[in-house]
Amino acid sequence: MMNNPETCWDIVVIGAGPAGLTAALYLARYRRKVLVVHDGNSRALRIPTTHNAPGFPEGIDGPLLIERMSRHAAAYGACTQEAEIIDIERSADSFRMRSSDGRVWESRAVVLASGILLNQVDLAEDVHDAALRAGVLRYCPICDGFEHTDQRIGVIGCDSDGAAEALFLRQYSPDITLMPLSHPALSEEQASELARAGIVVKTGALHALNPGPDGMEVHLEGEAAPLLFGVIYPALGSRPRAELAVRIGIELEAEGCVPVHSIRGRCVPGVFAAGDVVEGLDQISVAMGHGALAATSAHNWLREQDRQTLQAAC
Repeated sequence: MMNNPETCWDIVVIGAGPAGLTAALYLARYRRKVLVVHDGNSRALRIPTTHNAPGFPEGIDGPLLIERMSRHAAAYGACTQEAEIIDIERSADSFRMRSSDGRVWESRAVVLASGILLNQVDLAEDVHDAALRAGVLRYCPICDGFEHTDQRIGVIGCDSDGAAEALFLRQYSPDITLMPLSHPALSEEQASELARAGIVVKTGALHALNPGPDGMEVHLEGEAAPLLFGVIYPALGSRPRAELAVRIGIELEAEGCVPVHSIRGRCVPGVFAAGDVVEGLDQISVAMGHGALAATSAHNWLREQDRQTLQAAC
């Protein structure tokens, strides 16, 4: 039973990236009492400029996109609070969420749009962010590969992820080097495929990365001189922020993502997922679509609970 009107909502959206803010916009326009709770760590906030967000032919900075989306949702009544939600419990008719600073919220439904955390290269935070701004460090070939056409591109990462990323980037440049570090873990077939594509493979432990305004120096064990690239793409994997999904009883996919059918609330009644935490393509446009689907599914689920649909009324 929900009691305090100041902490009780129709729907709480966890996460304020493109998925969560799209969901909040739709829910607000459905005239739902909606709250967005986020910890300020949306991956989109670290995007210097994205060129494949539809409608922005000149590109748009990630923080500016999030600021515009936040204003858009707020204009229709969505509320936002910053906090790290660390626990969620489900009762017969509501959800109860608790933050790391002790605050508590209750809602009838939840949209989980908590995103992912990228496994980053080992650089000091200020150096890392400067490299991103300079365009010499990138994490998403799908997002940014076009901007590095014909540049010398280095891919850091072992196993099949690094090989697959190098092969994907080959369509943009003939000069690709894969650095699987000290543990290549490449099959003979993968090594042959890389060789046929003209991709150079350099092994050896990574000693240091030195980003500059026009490129990135990579110091590898066994190399007499640093390797210089126009851009580096780390292929080190990511970690879905799915801890709350587990807490609420959602069974994750093998790689730790939330199943795609959770977008429509088919894993746990009243819980709808959206964005990068869901298995699939981690892109802004996909996240927005997820947000619209999750919000509409959540709204209609609440209508069913309130017997406001033809099916529920029969």
